[in-house]
Amino acid sequence: MWHDVRMLNATTNALLGLLALSLLASGVWWLTQRPIFTLKVITIQGMQQGAELQELRHVSASTVRNTAVPHIKGNFFTTDLNAVRQAFEAVPWVRKASVRREWPNRLIVSLEEHEPLGTWGDDGRLLSAKGDVFTANLAEAEEDGELVEFRGPEGSEKEVVVRYRELQQWFAPVKLEPESLQLSGRYAWTVKLNNGMTVELGREQSSTTLKDRVDRLVGIYPELVARLQDRIESVDMRYPNGLALKAHGLVFGLDKKGLPRGN
Repeated sequence: MWHDVRMLNATTNALLGLLALSLLASGVWWLTQRPIFTLKVITIQGMQQGAELQELRHVSASTVRNTAVPHIKGNFFTTDLNAVRQAFEAVPWVRKASVRREWPNRLIVSLEEHEPLGTWGDDGRLLSAKGDVFTANLAEAEEDGELVEFRGPEGSEKEVVVRYRELQQWFAPVKLEPESLQLSGRYAWTVKLNNGMTVELGREQSSTTLKDRVDRLVGIYPELVARLQDRIESVDMRYPNGLALKAHGLVFGLDKKGLPRGN
């Protein structure tokens, strides 16, 4: 072997290459540990929406400093951006976060906040306009306006929000607005409107069941108001040929034309 010049040259070149790589790696490591690359600035901003940045209304500097910043480790090169993202997404009100580096010692964190739509269940959680359940200060959420009360089986949150948007449109012709919406464990729908009236819509037997029932109520509603003023407490629309109505202790049925059924 020692008389094989080509083998000796190849071995020497390999050793020199390894030495060069070791020196290069050591140099890179030394360079990345210089104080200039210590993270000094973390810029927090809203997510990009078209040409503008979303305004952050609920995420405060003190909350970020106490909740997210302690989880940021390393410097410009070594910090784990995925871990930083997860730390910011654990901050109350944050729905989504994205993180990028900016040379030589800055992180840019873009945040999307939850938009509160209502409360979910009885345990103080909130439901966002995108159907996400989250936990945040209820008083802060109420600053954005009246919250709708939502209830439903776990996992039905997005379906409930979609149904709420539909009910807003369906009741708009009579200027009524849902203020609470419940989906029971048997998947029956109940909506309470801003005039205090509760409407039992029942289960969906087809893709048009609920809309047909709302349309039937909307069509007869002006006549009901003319007769009963603001005395209507609840309406049960689950009957195929009419409805059942309760008005301040009086219970009676009406046919499709709004006429009393029976005597």
